[in-house]
Amino acid sequence: MDSMTLANQITDYLESAGITINGSHPWDIQVHREELYGRVMQEGPLGLGEAYMEKWWDCERLDQFFYLLLKASLDKKIKTNVPFSFYTRYLLSYIINFQSKQRAKEVAIKHYNLGNNLFENMLDPYMIYSCAYFKNTDKLAEAQVAKLELICQKLQLKPGLRVLDIGCGFGGFAKYAALKHGVHVTGITISEQQYHFAKKFCEGLPISLFLKDYRDLNEQFDRVVSIGMFEHVGYKNYETFIETVHRVLSNDGLFLLHTIGSNETSTVINEWTLKYIFPNGMLPSIAEIAKHVEKKFIVEDWQNFGAYYDPTLIAWYDNFKNNWHAIKSQFDERFYRMWTYYLLSCAGSFRARMNQVWQIVFSKHGVPGVYMSPR
Repeated sequence: MDSMTLANQITDYLESAGITINGSHPWDIQVHREELYGRVMQEGPLGLGEAYMEKWWDCERLDQFFYLLLKASLDKKIKTNVPFSFYTRYLLSYIINFQSKQRAKEVAIKHYNLGNNLFENMLDPYMIYSCAYFKNTDKLAEAQVAKLELICQKLQLKPGLRVLDIGCGFGGFAKYAALKHGVHVTGITISEQQYHFAKKFCEGLPISLFLKDYRDLNEQFDRVVSIGMFEHVGYKNYETFIETVHRVLSNDGLFLLHTIGSNETSTVINEWTLKYIFPNGMLPSIAEIAKHVEKKFIVEDWQNFGAYYDPTLIAWYDNFKNNWHAIKSQFDERFYRMWTYYLLSCAGSFRARMNQVWQIVFSKHGVPGVYMSPR
């Protein structure tokens, strides 16, 4: 297919979704290099993302561009070539454990260890790097506190309980739960920078923090929580993760899993995201979670508030953009465009409901009576 025909074909597809190439709407894309069309058809999502990083095209409202594109299912209608590397990884995902103990550290090195200054300038005061709960507010800080309180209520926290936070991040949940509910929290992470930040952030509170993989846990806890970490576990390790939680949770305890979820079961994610943002990442499906909790846990509650990840990501992007002057000495313009693409393309994806956010509460033997979950 010649370049003119290709450009016309893509133009027609985009116009069917309300997007005009070089149009005047903020969600219209501005093409700077005609080779973009061939690159996207040849390399798919990876080529589209890399072309943006390399300034081959621009868009004032990337979030809305991706929302319109995905809502119209153009990701399925436009038949691009899938890079050989993607097929290779897809096949290898059935053979290799990409989230083994050693490989699990890759995401910590490439993403979570980018520098605490970046996240301090992007996140809320509690440093929560997961979906906020915008039920009664439009302010990020208030929405994150609402999410933390929601989790504490779902776990029925009370003073003296021992709580395990798997993937404790910067220590935000641990700090909130210890301060507001009087519990002792043990937090584990594999990110050295998050660990050092959390140690200072939680100083003086009944909180114990460790650089540790979840597979090395042996103590007993009254409650277990995992917030935004299950996306890095991988389908080959779901069974091990669930078995570990089952082993360390007391018989009358509760376990809350907060995770991004996929509408469909898959062993791989978008090639661009895999390469530049979350190496070895994998989104669980309802079927995958159900398969591994069966015969181990009773599902007491399952809530989906994935639509709230859209305003969460927009708030992070606004902070990132407005505070770029405070962090740009650590990064370059390519990183700025990469991070912009990451935050806004994800916002568009959640706006189109391509992905979800689930909070699931489990018990071992069932809560006596009726478990009444707050909302």
